[in-house]
Amino acid sequence: MGQQEKVATSLAGTVSEEISASLTAVDAELARRYPGDPGTRQPVHTVYVPGDVFEPGTLRSWGDQALAALDEHAPDAASFAAVLGIPEELAGPVHDRVRAKLEREPVEDLRIDFEDGYGPRPEAEEDEAAARAARLVSEAYANGTAAPYVGIRMKCMEAGVRDRGIRTTDVFLTGLMAAGGLPDGLVLTLPKVTYPEQVTAFVQLLEAFEKAHGLDAGRIGFEIQIETSQSILAADGTAAVARMIDAAQGRATGLHYGTFDYSACVGVSAAYQASDHPAADHAKAVMQVAAAGTGVRVSDGSTNVLPVGPTAQVHEAWRLHYGLTRRALARAYYQGWDMHPGHLPTRYAAVYTFYREGLEPAAARLAAYVAKAGGDVMDEPATAKALSGYLLRGIDCGALDTAEVARLTGLTRADLDAFASPRRGDLTVTAP
Repeated sequence: MGQQEKVATSLAGTVSEEISASLTAVDAELARRYPGDPGTRQPVHTVYVPGDVFEPGTLRSWGDQALAALDEHAPDAASFAAVLGIPEELAGPVHDRVRAKLEREPVEDLRIDFEDGYGPRPEAEEDEAAARAARLVSEAYANGTAAPYVGIRMKCMEAGVRDRGIRTTDVFLTGLMAAGGLPDGLVLTLPKVTYPEQVTAFVQLLEAFEKAHGLDAGRIGFEIQIETSQSILAADGTAAVARMIDAAQGRATGLHYGTFDYSACVGVSAAYQASDHPAADHAKAVMQVAAAGTGVRVSDGSTNVLPVGPTAQVHEAWRLHYGLTRRALARAYYQGWDMHPGHLPTRYAAVYTFYREGLEPAAARLAAYVAKAGGDVMDEPATAKALSGYLLRGIDCGALDTAEVARLTGLTRADLDAFASPRRGDLTVTAP
């Protein structure tokens, strides 16, 4: 081992103590503001259905319509892969998994819409629709037919519709409580947020509801929808979206980009309003940086080009949606919106191809990192975290199987969770 080195220091032990004491407040603030990813499943998409259209069979209907579109316009793995440019070796596995997903769980996140997709209605009509939505959601959870995540998008906190948005939220949540309580997968979406004070107001609403029903403080979280330029850049030049996250007081779960409202807000003409427009890229990049480390997830928007009509037209719309979804995934936007049942085949095809084509390289890198085996890439803990997160997202959506990931990495699901979750301290890796 060679000669043992003599260790000497120059500083008194109190120096370290004094430095630590001076940073105590910073340590607490860092932990509060940047707790890291929550470690829960993130849906790959959100489907919006108007409040008056939502029915007990809505999810199954979307799945059946998506399967019918596949049968009509791409009836086998080879034809589906040819339309989208999926590599030949992945054509069968992706096609089979897409069909299985549409049969088993066609929608991962459902939002019953009382905003733009619903519009202004008589007060009694919206009351009735909100109460009905609560009843149907409760029944779906009770009989096992609910999507993993379900909730409503209410009207925003702007003066003209504020009271209606508050009342719809109250009616919906009260209905859920009366039917047995709030489901674990409950998600609320607050649209058209322009000022952080509107987020503070919504927090006040949820606090009042929790107190009225004896719920734990902070039980109800919500997504913030970014649809105006002022939510990205405030009048004073600051990033308003970062202040919105702080204003949510730990309740914010997501930032959702609103493609068409935001595009219109900055003057993009209708023909060019899309999620890959430079204005969209800028907004989402600011959202992404503001949310990094906070535990708030970022979602891309949607395309309004629907896969309907003759086969050639459907194929063109599919290629567009597939390409936009793949582009978003490469930019770390792991969720988006789907507006039509015909978007489901390409949503899952894009997601599954993304994870399956990267499975073996990601698994090999993570296994080498754990074994300290080196290789042609020198990875660090942050990369191991990213690799684990990648594999976990693939497992959660059905692109990958836990068993095949364990076979390739030598790691259990618990091991992957430990790598992906922040600030876990010492990590013990067990054999699968």
